[in-house]
Amino acid sequence: MNPEAPAPSDETALPLARARALVRDLAEPRPWIYWLDFLFHVTLGWGAFVLALRAPAFGPLQGPLQGIAYVVCALALYRAVIFTHELAHLRRNTFKGFRLVWNLLCGFPLLVPSFTYQGVHNDHHKRGVYGTAGDGEYLPFAAGPPARLVGYVALVLVLPILLAVRFILLTPLGWLHRGVRRWTWEHGSSLTIDPAYRRPAPGTRDSRNWRLQELATFLYGASAITLTAIGVLPAAALGLWYAVGVLIFLLNSLRTLAAHRYANTGGRVLSVAEQYLDSVNIPGHPLLTPLWAPVGLRYHATHHLFPAIPYHALGAAHRRLLQGLGPDSAYADTLRAGLWNALHRLWREAKAGGGLGAAQTARR
Repeated sequence: MNPEAPAPSDETALPLARARALVRDLAEPRPWIYWLDFLFHVTLGWGAFVLALRAPAFGPLQGPLQGIAYVVCALALYRAVIFTHELAHLRRNTFKGFRLVWNLLCGFPLLVPSFTYQGVHNDHHKRGVYGTAGDGEYLPFAAGPPARLVGYVALVLVLPILLAVRFILLTPLGWLHRGVRRWTWEHGSSLTIDPAYRRPAPGTRDSRNWRLQELATFLYGASAITLTAIGVLPAAALGLWYAVGVLIFLLNSLRTLAAHRYANTGGRVLSVAEQYLDSVNIPGHPLLTPLWAPVGLRYHATHHLFPAIPYHALGAAHRRLLQGLGPDSAYADTLRAGLWNALHRLWREAKAGGGLGAAQTARR
């Protein structure tokens, strides 16, 4: 693809009007599904956390039991925390109770309050921002080198520590020093993949109560450290929290790499159809795939085509679009056989220094 050539019209690459007609009745979120799904998994996650913490590390049964509890805890809390993606897309002034409970049970204790994703993620869906330098959730991985992919995944080892430093140390320092406050907001308040991303000053795109969320997150973290220091909580609790965080970030980093082709080097703005074709769908196994791509994220390309469709309707939307547009349509070009297949293609394109041309290479 020539970066200087004009982008093809959306209707040429993908019949958007027809696609909208196929899914127009799927945009209404069902609160009971959100509540049931989230409460079940967050309860399972923290219950498994306690079990892993209390089970002895050695013995014929205790060791395996602790390992199983650890994996169950991480997978369940991973699904629970990914609801922050839904919160970013739900209409303002809706799901107020759900937003509060999500923060209290998941966002604050895992040091990822909802304001760290709101606004930042919404920019990722804007046509004039997606895939450009202003998109904190995009890096041109397909342009190489492959070592960048390895480095991105390796960061999961320090991310829980960085979150602890940001909310337990830098938050109170920011109350005392304006410069620290500004730096923390710009560089340490966004869940992004681009280390060079600088968050704009707080505005209408951001949560109105972000200061309260920040304070609550600090109190959660500071309380955990204090209770550990005075012997109320065992020191192993902090170690387990770190280990769970690493596994959650590892799964999410692999999912993130499989979510797009990352073929745009930022040279121009992509059309809606090109943004879709730069994304990936991995329907996969109905039980196994949601473990690493929970809350509808295995249909990531479909989500980019219709961001307003709630996660519980994305599967139906994908099936309708695939059937209604046909398996030979451009819609089917985003399909991947699985996580390994998507990661292998990205690695191969990075080795070739794919850039913008990778979008066309991947379609062959």
